[in-house]
Amino acid sequence: MKFKSFSPKQRTVLTWWCGRSPWRDREAIICDGAVRSGKTLCMGLSFFCWAMGRFREEQFALCGKSVGALRRNLLREVLPALRQLGFQCEEKVSRNVIEVRRGRRHNTFYLFGGRDEGSAGLIQGVTLAGVLLDEVALMPRSFVEQALARCSVQGAKSWFSCNPAGPEHWFYREWIEKSEERRALYLHFTMEDNPSLSRQVRERYARTYSGTFYRRFVLGEWTAAQGAVYDFFDSSYVKPVPQGPMERWCVSCDYGTRNPASFGLWGLREGVWYRVKEYYYDAGKTGRQKTDGEYAQDLARLAGERSVDTVVVDPSAASFIEILRREGWNVVKADNQVLRGIRRTAELLQTGRLVICQGCGDAIREFSLYCWDERAGDDQVRKEHDHAMDDIRYFAATIAGREEETEFEALCVERQVF
Repeated sequence: MKFKSFSPKQRTVLTWWCGRSPWRDREAIICDGAVRSGKTLCMGLSFFCWAMGRFREEQFALCGKSVGALRRNLLREVLPALRQLGFQCEEKVSRNVIEVRRGRRHNTFYLFGGRDEGSAGLIQGVTLAGVLLDEVALMPRSFVEQALARCSVQGAKSWFSCNPAGPEHWFYREWIEKSEERRALYLHFTMEDNPSLSRQVRERYARTYSGTFYRRFVLGEWTAAQGAVYDFFDSSYVKPVPQGPMERWCVSCDYGTRNPASFGLWGLREGVWYRVKEYYYDAGKTGRQKTDGEYAQDLARLAGERSVDTVVVDPSAASFIEILRREGWNVVKADNQVLRGIRRTAELLQTGRLVICQGCGDAIREFSLYCWDERAGDDQVRKEHDHAMDDIRYFAATIAGREEETEFEALCVERQVF
């Protein structure tokens, strides 16, 4: 790894705990702001250097939304940099442990995932000298507070990094707004704080997001979600069905009994997924509910003679999934993380990897009506005009987005260092 110059804010992160720093007595550091703004790697390097410089034979925690995300977003860059700096890092993958040595000093770093409320139990019982919480805004409060409660060693410090969410988010209200009260150093990053990003790269990120996600991930604002979810979507995103054969076919399903059911037929051509046809049935309007078997027949008619290799279905539709599997369909339960799915759908649409075709009238109609619930105050969408939106989101998050992941990560994890 080739080190370049640090920006002033990166240098502050790297040295805030040192003896000559005016911030050395702070008990925590918080870094938030835009994506790719240079905060993650310098936070990781500083955390390890502080731990190894201040302690020996102690335990520390590294926390992410999941252990996999932690390895991908933080450790993949930090561990090679540490080794280059002379640290010996032995990662015990099956135990989610990293043993770090330098000279006579040795410390143990445990990896934890803060996925949901049940994750708090994972970190109970361990005594820590410090904790780093990467993407803390994605973690439940119970997990974060349990992790902080474990830091009982004299001199322990807490390290937080995240991209912004809404202004009512508990972390914003309890930590960022109260940073002085909590004796925390708060640093807000923009893309200009990352010296390795060129103007062209910054412009590319600006094109990738819009609306709420643009304000959060590009401008780095803690802003409320409001207005249309896909505020950029207009007639320019609607294309004719391409002529010629497709390389692959998939179907996405949002299942409904009293609520509408929406199925989308997707064809892959040269790296682009086209929603070429759809099925939409509203029992409320027709006055008759359909059975799982009838919906399975409707799906078969939508597919026609095409060879569909995967059907992505709302994971809560257990009986419908069972019938489809009995009839020989390869069914995959959809990734139903709403915000992540919406963000991925927007990225794929704006980069031209997901295309809605003419004739998909219900999907086009819902794009103009699908809105954030401004009364909820915590990034919820209105539960109306969302059935085609859900099946598209399932497809983007589970099929199209997953297949993009390697390429997308290569774009997003361009070396932001030094």
